[in-house]
Amino acid sequence: MTVSTGSWTAGTGSDTSARAGAYVAARQPIGLSLGADLAEHVGDPDGFAVALRAAFDLLADPEYRDAQRRVAPTLGPILGVRAPLLAAVERGFRSATPKDRATSLLFLADRLFREPEIEARWFAIALLERTLQAEPERTWQLLRRAAREAGDWITIDRLAHLYADGIGTEPYRWAELEQLAFSPSRWERRLVGSTIATMTHGRARSAVGSTVVSRGLPLLEQLMGDSEPDVQKALSWAYRSLAGIDRDPTTVALRSETDRAVRSDDGSRAWVIRDSLSKLDPDVADDLRGRLAGIRRRADAPSTSPASAVAARFGSLPDPTDHPEPPLA
Repeated sequence: MTVSTGSWTAGTGSDTSARAGAYVAARQPIGLSLGADLAEHVGDPDGFAVALRAAFDLLADPEYRDAQRRVAPTLGPILGVRAPLLAAVERGFRSATPKDRATSLLFLADRLFREPEIEARWFAIALLERTLQAEPERTWQLLRRAAREAGDWITIDRLAHLYADGIGTEPYRWAELEQLAFSPSRWERRLVGSTIATMTHGRARSAVGSTVVSRGLPLLEQLMGDSEPDVQKALSWAYRSLAGIDRDPTTVALRSETDRAVRSDDGSRAWVIRDSLSKLDPDVADDLRGRLAGIRRRADAPSTSPASAVAARFGSLPDPTDHPEPPLA
C-alpha cells in the first residue's frame, strides 16, 4: 500500500493508478458542474448540506472508501470521494460564488461541520480558506471546533494549512498552538507538529519567516516524549521541515533531546529523533543514531513530555467535545 500525505490518496493492489486516473477523468467535469450548482443553495445551509451530500453520492467510489479506511482507520463515516473529485466540487463552487460574502460561507461551514460524513467536513475546511482573511475571528471559532472534533490524521493535516496561514497573518495566533500542546486529544497535539511543518513552505513560510524556527522548536520540545504515535509522526515531520530551512538550531535541539532519551531510556523520544535524522548532516545523524541504539518505544510507556507533566498537574480535564458548541457569533 502507498500513501501520499500531500493529497490524501491511497493505493492498493486492486485500486491501481490506472483505474484511479480513469475514474477521476470521467467524473471531474461532473464534479465541477455539481460544485457550480451548489451556488443556488448559498442562502440555505440545510439545503446546501443536502445538495452536497447528493453530489458526493454521485462521485463516491466504494473501493477508494475502503482504501481510505485502511490508511486512516479512525476516519469515521466516509463516502469515498477521491481527493481530485472533492477538489473539483470545491473549484466549481468557488468559480460560481466569487463575490459571495464571507459571512454566508461561514454559516455554510458551520452547518457542514454538523454532518457525519468526513467529506462534508473537508468541504467546510475548504470554505474556511476563503473566510480566514475577511472574517478571522469567526473563522478561528470554527477552526478550533474542527480541531476539537477531529478524529483522524487526514483532517488534522488539512487543518494545519489553515492554522499555518492564520498564524502567518496574525502572529499572536501562535497562542492557538501553545494551548493545544496541553490538550488531552492526541489529534489536537498532532496539529501542533503538523502546523509547524506546514509553515516551512509555501505562503505560510513567506509570512512567518525565520520565526517558525525560533517559535517552533520550543513548542516541539514541549511535546517530545509524547507516547502517541500519531503525535510522534507529526513531531518528526516538523523537525525534518525545520532542519530543511535552518539546520544548525534544529541539530542543537535534537542533540539535546538525544541526551534526554539516553538518560531515561525514552523510546518515544528516541523514535522521533531517529525519524528526523534524514535532514541532518550525515556525520551528525550517524552519531545520534549510534547513541540511540537499543532504545525502543514501548506501547505501554506513559508520556514523558513536559506538556503532559504540566497537564497532569491540573488533573483530569473534561473532554471538550462533550461541551455544547456555542452558536457562531
